[in-house]
Amino acid sequence: MMYYCRVQREACIACGLCQLHAPHLFNYDHAGIAYYQPDHNQGNHPVPSRELAAFKQAQRDCPTGAIKRQNKPYSVE
Repeated sequence: MMYYCRVQREACIACGLCQLHAPHLFNYDHAGIAYYQPDHNQGNHPVPSRELAAFKQAQRDCPTGAIKRQNKPYSVE
């Protein structure tokens, strides 16, 4: 199964846990707010299978639930 990711940036509190668990998947902008790095938070590139365990840990540990996932690409807004 493929997972697609976005960070709900309004909910991010810049705690750093996502990058701690999955440094290849998450990064921060100039304000310290996280985003899904592989596609700059667009939600159209799947989480690489080799990063799936790290992604799931980051999502599980996000204190605000800002890391979102779904089984299909996110639509362009």
